Amino acid sequence: MKILLPPSETKRPGGSGASLDLDALALPSLRRRREEAVDALVRLAADEDEAARVLKLSPRQREAVQDNARLRTAPCMPAVDRYTGVLFDALDASSLPSAARRWLGAHVWIHSAPFGPVGALDRIPSYRLGAGVSLPGLAPLTRHWAPAVTEAIRAASPSFVLDLRSEAYVALGPVPTEVASAYVRVVTESGRALNHFNKHAKGALVRALAEDRPRASSRRGLLAWARTRAVDLRETDDPSTLALVTAQPPAQR
Repeated sequence: MKILLPPSETKRPGGSGASLDLDALALPSLRRRREEAVDALVRLAADEDEAARVLKLSPRQREAVQDNARLRTAPCMPAVDRYTGVLFDALDASSLPSAARRWLGAHVWIHSAPFGPVGALDRIPSYRLGAGVSLPGLAPLTRHWAPAVTEAIRAASPSFVLDLRSEAYVALGPVPTEVASAYVRVVTESGRALNHFNKHAKGALVRALAEDRPRASSRRGLLAWARTRAVDLRETDDPSTLALVTAQPPAQR
C-alpha cells in the first residue's frame, strides 16, 4: 500500500547535511520534471518583486523568495519533518519510534509542487510554491506534472493507493485508473464534509497506520485494520471513495 499526502504551505526552517539531491528522491522517472521546476523557481527568485507577485506573497512572506533562491544549496531534512501545519502536527512524525518512521518512508509519498511526490523520508529543502501557481518559463503545473506523475505511479505498481491529497494536488497527478485506489473524504457523523479539520483527521489516520504498520495491501485489508483500531473508515456510494468519519472536530488551534 502507498499513501499519498498533500504538502503544507508552512514548513520548518533549517536542516542539516547535504543539499538537495534529485537523484535520491522517490519515483526517479520524475527527475527531469523536478529539474525543470527547480530551475524555474530559482530563476524567478532572482527578481524578488516579480517572485513575490507570482507566488502571491505578502510583505511578511517575502523571505520565502530566498528559500527558492537557495533550493540547490540549502540544507535539507526529511519531507515528513519539513512540513508543518494541521495535518503534519497531527501526524507528529518526529515523535514516532524508528520502526514507525521507517514504515512512513516505505509507504508514504508527499506530493510537493516543485518535486512531485517524494518519499516521507526523502530529504528536501524549504521552498515556496503552491499547486495553483504558474511559473514563468514552465508549463502550467497540471500539464507539467500530471502525465508524468500518473505514469510514475503506474510504474511503481502499488497494490493499493490511499489518496489523502487535496483536489488541487490530485490534479497534479491522478492515480492511474488501473491501480486500485481510494480517495478519502473526511465527514462528520451527519455526513457534513469538513474543511480545516479534515487535515487533522488525515494526519491522525496516518499516524495510527505508522504505529500499527498493518500488512494491508488492499481496500478490504485497510478497512479490516480500521475496525481493529476503532478508526471510522467507511465505504460510500462511490466505489472510488472512502469516508473517514470524525464524530466531533478537534478544538481549533
